[in-house]
Amino acid sequence: MNQEDLRNLIYERYIEPTKHKRDVYAGIELELPIINLDKTPVDLKLTHSLTEEFKKQFDFSVKGRDEKGNICALEDTVTDDIYTYDCSYNNLEISFGKEINLNRVEERFKKYYTFIQEFLNSENHFVTGFGINPYRNYNRHLPVPNGRYRMLYHHLCTYQNFRHQKNFHDMPEYGMFTSASQTQIDVHYPDLIKTINLFSRLEPIKAVLFSNSVLREDNMELACSRDMLWENSMQGYNTKNVGMYDPLPETIDELVDYMLQTSIYCTEKGDKYINFPPKVITDFYSEETIHGEYYQKGNYHPISFKPNGTDFHYLRSFKFEDLTFRGTIEFRSVCAQPVNETMTVPSFHMGLINQLDELNQILDYQTSILNQPHSLTELRNQFVRFELPDYVDKNQLKKLITEVLDLATKGLKHRGQNEEKMLKPLYKRVKNLENPGQHLIKHLNSGGELKDIIYQYAKL
Repeated sequence: MNQEDLRNLIYERYIEPTKHKRDVYAGIELELPIINLDKTPVDLKLTHSLTEEFKKQFDFSVKGRDEKGNICALEDTVTDDIYTYDCSYNNLEISFGKEINLNRVEERFKKYYTFIQEFLNSENHFVTGFGINPYRNYNRHLPVPNGRYRMLYHHLCTYQNFRHQKNFHDMPEYGMFTSASQTQIDVHYPDLIKTINLFSRLEPIKAVLFSNSVLREDNMELACSRDMLWENSMQGYNTKNVGMYDPLPETIDELVDYMLQTSIYCTEKGDKYINFPPKVITDFYSEETIHGEYYQKGNYHPISFKPNGTDFHYLRSFKFEDLTFRGTIEFRSVCAQPVNETMTVPSFHMGLINQLDELNQILDYQTSILNQPHSLTELRNQFVRFELPDYVDKNQLKKLITEVLDLATKGLKHRGQNEEKMLKPLYKRVKNLENPGQHLIKHLNSGGELKDIIYQYAKL
């Protein structure tokens, strides 16, 4: 397969879906860490019982089982909501079927959350709104026993083979203790480049608003460790696969060129997931034979195969603004939030998605903060820290973020669903210039108990 064939494949899979006229829906994925308040590993028998009881309570159907026969995914065939676990049974995930009205998502989330919390509390377990499991050091970090998550963990563990090429961290299990809040929104072809670029320029501001993944005891300088964990792992072996677009694409052709530089590291043949060292997709298809390995009966075995067209579907990037094959952009940079502020994330993005021209004016006008001699990646890396850079005028920063929030509020009011109320907690964060991660660090640095914030961030 030559480069022109690949270009056509990328265009057909990712660009063409944005040309289909449709309403703008949101797809929301919420992850929550499960903890054992006894400071011992999460009881997996309890999580499996929770799954069974959730199925009965809400009349969900079984969508998937792990290799031991335990249910690992449930689905509501009416709403398309999915109850599952991300990477490990320590990390609960609820993915909501696409909705126009965010209030319907909030209503279902509250019902699900109340049931889950009450069930877990009966055995001194808990879910809470942290981007990093606050009791991660007590848990067993084992992937959900199925082909996909075993393959992913095995891939992340191969970082030791590439230490001479990149400065990796030593936490390949990070997917088992990190929780995110992700929003997918339909994007239309004429707005595709503008949407990617404007929301990319917002990433430093989003860091100030939403950071909530503190590596307690390991790195208290970062209010958001999520970026570092992804970028300094095998997922970030090729920087084109993660983080920001750098530089920002100015045309569809440039976006496709960028995607041609991303890497593939796995495929599936029959019932076997196959790992191999990451390869830029153009290099992958230029080789006659790919050498990898697969898992079977407790061991990994070598395998060689010839690349074909089906492998292309396993090309996956994890950009902060990630274009999907559904004709949506998935906003991936946000940590899980305190539970009663969960809806701040989708409402922020939905409020701005149809306000692109005004958003562009705000960002162009506020040059003193965002037009520093730094790339967007460098700005984001500075703004996820506990302390803001010295050059930042905090009053100017508050003014800028307030203008963005006011625009999001305007966009939500225009939708007429009374969703603008979901943004109120963000105004408080701007007033104090304090996100949940910074609040946690300040609390701990002043001698406060971690358990206080665990309970605070779990309130509905």
